[in-house]
Amino acid sequence: MKHLDIPVGISDFAEIRRNGFYYIDKSGLIDDLLKTTSTKVTLITRPRRFGKTLGMSMLEYFFDVRKDSKELFAGLEIMKNQEICQQWMNQYPTIFVSFRQVDGLNFDGAFGMLTVVLADLFNKHLYLQESPKATEFQKAAFAHIASGNASVKEAKSSLGLLTDMMRDYYGKKVILLIDEYDVPVAKANSHDYYGEMLDVMKGVMQALKDNQALQFAVITGCLKIAKESIFTGTNNFVSDTITDSRLNEYFGFVQREVDQILKDADAIGYAESIRIWYDGYHFGDFDVYCPWDVMNYMRDLQYNPKAKPASYWKNTSDNAIIRSFIDYAGGAITKKLETLLAGGYIVQRVDENLTYDYLHSSEENLWSVLYLTGYLTRVRENELDCQLPEGTAALMIPNAEIKEIFETTVSHWFGDNARTWNRKALFDAVWNGDSETVTKEMNALLRRTISYHDYKEDFYHAFLAGIFAGAGYMVDSNKEHGEGRSDVVVYDPVEARVAVFEAKYTKNLEKLESACADALDQIDERMYAKEYEDDYDQVLCYGISFLKNGVW
Repeated sequence: MKHLDIPVGISDFAEIRRNGFYYIDKSGLIDDLLKTTSTKVTLITRPRRFGKTLGMSMLEYFFDVRKDSKELFAGLEIMKNQEICQQWMNQYPTIFVSFRQVDGLNFDGAFGMLTVVLADLFNKHLYLQESPKATEFQKAAFAHIASGNASVKEAKSSLGLLTDMMRDYYGKKVILLIDEYDVPVAKANSHDYYGEMLDVMKGVMQALKDNQALQFAVITGCLKIAKESIFTGTNNFVSDTITDSRLNEYFGFVQREVDQILKDADAIGYAESIRIWYDGYHFGDFDVYCPWDVMNYMRDLQYNPKAKPASYWKNTSDNAIIRSFIDYAGGAITKKLETLLAGGYIVQRVDENLTYDYLHSSEENLWSVLYLTGYLTRVRENELDCQLPEGTAALMIPNAEIKEIFETTVSHWFGDNARTWNRKALFDAVWNGDSETVTKEMNALLRRTISYHDYKEDFYHAFLAGIFAGAGYMVDSNKEHGEGRSDVVVYDPVEARVAVFEAKYTKNLEKLESACADALDQIDERMYAKEYEDDYDQVLCYGISFLKNGVW
């Protein structure tokens, strides 16, 4: 393979270009944005790690009047359009702020982080304090925010103050770039201070409403929070989402770009692995690869040509929203998830206008969130053999990486959810020898889990052992006893009792009861219970048969 200086984790456009790092040209974004200069505010929503921050950094270096960016853009597509470059390159006062660091376990902690972000932004423009056109009131407020001591009122008005002062200083309207606008309210929703943070961010976003100092604004985020919730009153507002977009080729890698990377690295032989693992996203009319994954895998291949594809994306996204849906919905969504894991699709309504405080108001919102955050993608209509109801979409898992995330992370969450379910009735039934209630309770518990396995016996053994081990019982699984192996043995030494379980798996509903009887016969024939008779007052023996999500 040829060596490429691949910049993983670097989202500063100038750093990539100045150091000669490998870069896929996305400068066409500038041209497309400027085709609609009458649009005052453009909101671009994409999943995490699809190049939004790097794209915003590129815009900052192109427009910012305080920079000289000709060398950075040398050889890129945008330089072919001399009219745009003469009119716009380094010609406008530009503000670039990212809210991705605004997080905290409570409102005070998160607001403290917001004041730090605002202070850092204002310190980049300290020259404004010397502006002869700034009022004393503006200078005092500016200094307070720059010192990191902004009040809630000052934080709300911060971007409005900054755009006014910059417009007056330069005599030109200001370009405002806001990255990860939705992170503060997403974090707030996870930690129960949503209302307080939403109030602050609504104030901050008032800089977008009827602001005479604003040339235009570009905002990026993961979810499109309903306009009336955070962008109240903003006019000339255009959303660019993964469903309805003209900018999709600029976020993520399209096929020709991946082909170019593989060609440049002399790594064409890895094309199919990369396609299976990282392709499959359908954004508007484009098929898109996750750029974070592609670049990470290409970097690993340069160190180890035998490296296997891995889930690079998994640990970079905030999965709290997904987890919260499972805690709310429990077993109601397991069938659909199992359909997805089996390679099928589900038909759901997708709502792109969400508010975090009403996310859990319906199960449909879960599928919307999974789609908008990159866990699911749309099936092309020409790949379907039926007409979808109006307003719905066929959703599927896009690739092998996301399937692995479902098979591990999401499935484990279902297991956690099941373990927190009240199992007192189940345990009482086990120790009372009430097999009818054990059957009922264990069936209910199975329906709260999700199996991506092909329903092999080891899944049921682990499920059975986990029920009791998670409640603090001492459990032996597949240990030698008597003349053979009993599947699971549960000990209650305080009450001097033990339960011996032998599990069978059947593919036939008619054989569910007989398989259970076979399990009991095996316990007797191989004397699994014999060794406990001297040490325990009560020895209970259970035969259990499983059929998919059913148990006897």
